[in-house]
Amino acid sequence: MVGEGAQLKKLCSSAALLPPHPRLVTPFHANVGLPSCLESLNSHFMRILLLLVLFLQFSVCGLLAETKKIRVFVALADNASQGIVPVPAKIGDGDKPDDNLYWGCTDGLKSYFSKSAKWKVSKKENDVSAEVLRRYEFRHASKDVVLLAEAYRGSAIARCVAEFEAAVASGEYDLVAYIGHNGLMDFTLDSPSSPKSGNTAAIVLCCKSESYFRERLVSAKAIPLLLTDQFMYPGAFILHDAIEVWLVDGTVAQVRDAAGKAYAKNQKIALKAARGVFSNLEKE
Repeated sequence: MVGEGAQLKKLCSSAALLPPHPRLVTPFHANVGLPSCLESLNSHFMRILLLLVLFLQFSVCGLLAETKKIRVFVALADNASQGIVPVPAKIGDGDKPDDNLYWGCTDGLKSYFSKSAKWKVSKKENDVSAEVLRRYEFRHASKDVVLLAEAYRGSAIARCVAEFEAAVASGEYDLVAYIGHNGLMDFTLDSPSSPKSGNTAAIVLCCKSESYFRERLVSAKAIPLLLTDQFMYPGAFILHDAIEVWLVDGTVAQVRDAAGKAYAKNQKIALKAARGVFSNLEKE
């Protein structure tokens, strides 16, 4: 009996150094008087089982997380039909998006987002309709986010603004943005529909957008995220940097700060002056 005990002790000492057998599928319980080596195997198995459960839990949560959706409406700059300060003819032709100030130029949405390391073009369409001349889909490089951007013919700016507001009110998107001339300075539109509920964030990059758009956005139960107080240049770099802050749950003030920094860098002006271009939406 003494010899058998010594052999069992030696066996247990060796087994404690080995990983659990892959066929071991039922945990042992310490209260059944098993040798210490088997208790060690049981503890090791339970740790592996716990890690597996946690891994599966986080994997399922990732699969169930919904893709964030962003929609951007761009009204092409158009000297002929909009009340804008005239720009050079090539970039101010609202029928030619690829050269347009707000789409094809360096700071235009298509060009800026296409060159960004944060975004990848996943789909593009030309001449979608008589009003929509370009449609680009971008996907974020590191987050589950899709951005759909459309370039509207310059003379169709009223349609562009109306469809921007309809998208805001629809509740189908997490964030909806408008880039272009402030068409509400030139024409009037019916107020957007008022849904029963909504939490869509809205960005309007045009001159003095708070004065013209804020009440309309609130009536559509949207969350004004970034609006403007002054005449300004609505380059896509503003939207680009504001989105990055929004994606990490930044506050309205932090989004404004990001926009101000981007504007100061592009326009080569003081940060305080650049920040003042954007409305203080937390003042009330």
